[in-house]
Amino acid sequence: MTLTPSADRAAAPAEPPGPSAASGPSAASDPSAASDPSTASPDRLAKGLIGTTDLVFFVVAAAAPLTVLAGIAPFAIGVGGASAPAAYLISGALLVLFAAGFTAMSRYVRNAGAFYAYVARGLGRTLGVVTAYVAVVSYNLITPGVAAAFGYFAAGHIEQRTGAHVPWWLLSGGCVAVVGVLGWLKVTLSAKVLGVALVLEVLSLLLMEGGVLADRGTAALDPVSFDPSLLTQAGVAGMFVLVIGAFTGFEATAIYAEEARDPARTVPRATFIAIGFLAVFYALGTWIVMGAYGTDDAVAQARADGGPDLTFRAAERFVGLWLSDTMHVLIIVSAFASALAFHNAAARYLYALGREGLLPRGLGRVSPRTGSPGRAVLVQSGFNALVIGLGAVLAVDPYLVVLLWSNSVGVLGIMVMQALAAVAVFAFFRTDRRGMSAFRVVWAPLLAAAGLAVLAVLALFNFDLLTGRTGLVNWLLLVPVPVVAAAGWLVARRIRRTDPERFARLTEVDVERD
Repeated sequence: MTLTPSADRAAAPAEPPGPSAASGPSAASDPSAASDPSTASPDRLAKGLIGTTDLVFFVVAAAAPLTVLAGIAPFAIGVGGASAPAAYLISGALLVLFAAGFTAMSRYVRNAGAFYAYVARGLGRTLGVVTAYVAVVSYNLITPGVAAAFGYFAAGHIEQRTGAHVPWWLLSGGCVAVVGVLGWLKVTLSAKVLGVALVLEVLSLLLMEGGVLADRGTAALDPVSFDPSLLTQAGVAGMFVLVIGAFTGFEATAIYAEEARDPARTVPRATFIAIGFLAVFYALGTWIVMGAYGTDDAVAQARADGGPDLTFRAAERFVGLWLSDTMHVLIIVSAFASALAFHNAAARYLYALGREGLLPRGLGRVSPRTGSPGRAVLVQSGFNALVIGLGAVLAVDPYLVVLLWSNSVGVLGIMVMQALAAVAVFAFFRTDRRGMSAFRVVWAPLLAAAGLAVLAVLALFNFDLLTGRTGLVNWLLLVPVPVVAAAGWLVARRIRRTDPERFARLTEVDVERD
C-alpha cells in the first residue's frame, strides 16, 4: 500500500539446483511439522501452515484495496485523467508477466529472503546481498508508515464522533503492539485476521459499485477510459507511478514459501490470483467511481479540493450516508491489515538475513511454540515503535511525514528489486529452461524487467507525487537506498574475501532441503 498527499484529509554465481530440487520432499509430506511447530528446528520456520487462501489474504490485505480506491484512485484520476482504469489493467498485465517467471523460479528457490535469494541465484551472491539490504530497509520502512496512517485515521474518526482528542501516536503505538503480538503467534492467525478485514473492505466497495450501477446502469461504464490515445496525454507517466504502487506487496507470496503447504503449487496459484484480483478490482472500481459522476466531471472533481472524497461521496449519494460512514471506519481496518501484512513480510526478511549471518544471527531464530520468527518480530516491532516515537517527539504530521516519507522510499526500493528479480529469472533459466516455455522464463521476464525499470525511473523523476515534497527533502529521502546498497556490496565482498565457503552457502537454505 502507498498513499498520496491528496488522500490525506479524508560474485561467484550461485549454482542453480537441478530439476530434481523441485521434486524433493515438501512440508506437506510431514503432517507433524505442520501441526506442531514446536518440533521444528530453532532456526527453521514452521512448515505447511499456509495455504493458497492464506497467501492471497496476506498479499491483497497488504495492498489495502479500500485505501487504494478511496485514497489513491481519485488522485490517479486527477493526475492522469480518464485513462486511470486502463492503467490499473496495464500495470496488472505487466505484473502477470513478472509473475510468470517469478513463480517458475519459485519451484527451485524457496527462501524467506525472496528477492534476495532470487537475485543471488540468478545474478550472483554479491548482488543478492545488495538486494537483501535494500529489501530490509524497504519493508521495514513501510510498516511503521502504515501504522502511522492507522493512528491518523483512527484519531480523526474518534474526534469526529466523540469530540475527544486522542493523540495519533498513542493509537499507532497500540497498532504496533497488536501487530507485533499477531506476528509472534502462529502465522495462520494473522491470515484469519487479514481475511476478515479484507472481506469487509471488499464488501463495502462492492456495495458502492452496486449502488452506482443500479442507479446509472451502463451509463456508468464509459468506454472512453480504455481509449489507447488517452495514454499519450500529459500526466500519464505520473499516474502510472501511483497505480503500480497500489500493487506493492504481491511478491510476498514467495516470502512465505518456507511455511506454505505444497509451495510448488501454492505460491504460483496465490500470486496469479492476487495480481488478477487486484488488477480487475482496481480497474472496475475506479471505472465505476468515475461513472458515478460522468467521466469529465469525475476528472474535474478529482483535480479540485474535494478530490480525495470522490469515492466516499459516491457511496453516500448512491447507497447512503451509512455506507460512507462505514467505509471511513473500514479504512482504519484497512490500514491495520496492511501494517500486519507488511510487518510479517519485514520480519521474515530480518529472519532470513539473520539465518544467513548477514544480520545478527539471533534474528534467525524462531519461536519454539509458534514456529514464527520471534526475535525478528521483536526487532521489527521495536523499529516500528521507534519511528512512531520519533514522529511524536518531533510533532510531525503522521500522514504527510511519517507515512508518505517512509512509504515513498519503501515503494521505490521494492520497484527496483522487482526489476532486478525479473532479470535474475531470465539469467537463472538462460542456459537451461528446465522444460518450461521460452515465453515464461525468457520473454516474460525480459518484458517485465523492461517495464518495471521504466516505472522505477518514472517513480524517481516523479518522486514528489509520492512524498508531497520537492527539492532537498526528496534528495535526503532517497539517500538510504544507495547507502544500504553500498553497505550490502561491501559486506558481500568482505565475506567472499575472508570466508569463501560461507559465501558459497548463501541462499542455499531452501524449504525442500530442510
